[in-house]
Amino acid sequence: MARFGLGLQSLDDENQSVELPVSGRIPEWLSGTLLRNGPAKFEAGTKGFRHWFDGQAMIHRFAVDGGRVQYANRYLDTPSSRAVLRDGRIRYQEFATDPCRSVFARFFTPFQRARPVNPNVNIARFGDDQVVALTETPLPVEFSPDTLATVGVVDYDDRLGGHLTTAHPHQDPVTGDLVNYVTHFSRRSEYRLYRQRPGGTPRRELLGRHGVDEPGYMHSFAITSRHVVLVEFPLVVNPFRLLLSGRPFIENYRWKPERGTRFIVMDRDDGQVRAVLRGPACFAFHHINAWEENGRLFIDLCAYEDASIIEALYLDSLRGGGALPQAMPTRFCVDPEAATVTAQPLSEESLELPRIAYRRHNGRRYRYAYGVGSRDRRTDDFFNQLVKLDVGDGGTLLWQEEGCYPGEPVFVAAPAGAGRDGAEDDGVVLAVVLRPATESSYLLVLDARTFRELGRAEVPHAVPFGFHGTFVRGD
Repeated sequence: MARFGLGLQSLDDENQSVELPVSGRIPEWLSGTLLRNGPAKFEAGTKGFRHWFDGQAMIHRFAVDGGRVQYANRYLDTPSSRAVLRDGRIRYQEFATDPCRSVFARFFTPFQRARPVNPNVNIARFGDDQVVALTETPLPVEFSPDTLATVGVVDYDDRLGGHLTTAHPHQDPVTGDLVNYVTHFSRRSEYRLYRQRPGGTPRRELLGRHGVDEPGYMHSFAITSRHVVLVEFPLVVNPFRLLLSGRPFIENYRWKPERGTRFIVMDRDDGQVRAVLRGPACFAFHHINAWEENGRLFIDLCAYEDASIIEALYLDSLRGGGALPQAMPTRFCVDPEAATVTAQPLSEESLELPRIAYRRHNGRRYRYAYGVGSRDRRTDDFFNQLVKLDVGDGGTLLWQEEGCYPGEPVFVAAPAGAGRDGAEDDGVVLAVVLRPATESSYLLVLDARTFRELGRAEVPHAVPFGFHGTFVRGD
């Protein structure tokens, strides 16, 4: 078992509310709740899931107020989790695990409306009232941010359809609407771009569509003040393989580098396709940010050379300390007028699970990104450092602690006033850190400007490696 293997083991304990011991000093102004999502159950009975992305969803809640921290955690209540936790069976297909359904079931399930199987990727807010857990099937699951109790599936009041979406909807930097897309698999597949207005019954409004023969696997996308950019990497699928191959979902995709990476530029207001340009072949899960200037679009990605990272995240490989490819922060300049795409590295430090000062800088020019990375580019270890990247000059600040493994860093801006200067990095960074030596984790609070520790809150058990989360302000 790799030294970080504890982060890939199941967590059976669920806590309603536990006050965590705090060391250091958490700023008094920090008031609200950090909600984290990720896999926490990696087997059902004697049968194990195959991939990190397959583990069953658990929500972790860190309520911060007056320098104190309360912690709770709970599994989401879904058909998949009930089958796994109660019956000890895998009944639903996951990202890379198939429950050995019949040929008849395989033929019909992929193109039916997706069920809320396992929303273990991200957390978003629908308006002011709903907090939802998301995955790549287009049905979110609402839960209470106070009790973590599952409320139920959010059924969209529309006929948009679609089979695959992203767990990374964007808030439109101009209107505040949520923007996302769904892939509809068929003889002539489509990417369907939509917006979701805040308030009222959740309803998706179609903005535009783009037809494609072999859809690509896109975990996220880019938005600017005027455009949405779908970055279609050359990891693509023939939709009929999903019907007939009998293999888990992601294993139907094929790496075709000769296609290059396609940048599909769509108007954010009317959905019209303004350009489709091709750049060098690469792969990415996550966009860092994007903006436009003088007719050109700048798109920053955590880019891999190819899609081998997906293979590297199978649990057998991860737990065995297999090689882990590194994502490098890379800027792509898309010039529709010149019909060109160019790429340049932003840093020599690896960067994944990126976050920015989202409210003020999403879709706009920015300076700082925060993420996880790997010290000395070691490929036999997991993410073992936090990185603050200056995308202007490539400079970095690092946080490291020997034998510890941090998760996604979430930036929280400091409130105005009280002597604060309102700079882009005026705030704190929150991250959950695994410490295998003590079989425990802790919530780390860093000064976002200096990247130095302010305080930490000790969790009584190890928190499995998660994916994404959000901070809900208490004021």
